[in-house]
Amino acid sequence: MQYPICIEWGDDNTATGIQIPDIPGAVTAGDTFEEAYAAAIEVAHIMLEEIAGNGEPIPMPTRTAVHRSNPDFAGMGWGMLEIDITPYLGKTEKVNVTLPGFVIQRIDRYVRDHNVKSRSSFLADAAMEKLGR
Repeated sequence: MQYPICIEWGDDNTATGIQIPDIPGAVTAGDTFEEAYAAAIEVAHIMLEEIAGNGEPIPMPTRTAVHRSNPDFAGMGWGMLEIDITPYLGKTEKVNVTLPGFVIQRIDRYVRDHNVKSRSSFLADAAMEKLGR
């Protein structure tokens, strides 16, 4: 699942900060963007684990345009963070799904080209996005 991140760029004297607006409490920083980005992945997993542990629903990503109109994020940069949320959605169950070959080929190409964990992960993300609308 791709979550928008807002970036407060640092300089020689200040760290680069990253917030994940859709995940409450997911705020971090690092001396470089790369460090802040790695820390954002880590904090996202920590916060999602806490949310799931409390029995609360996992927050779905909101369109970046919605966040960009929020004055709290004025002047910040934007990016996307890929987070596999399947570990926080509960016990997995095996299902048998029948799809046209063309669709399976497109899914497999997308999974390969976008470094998605698996076909199942892709289908779970696609379903959650559709259900979240």
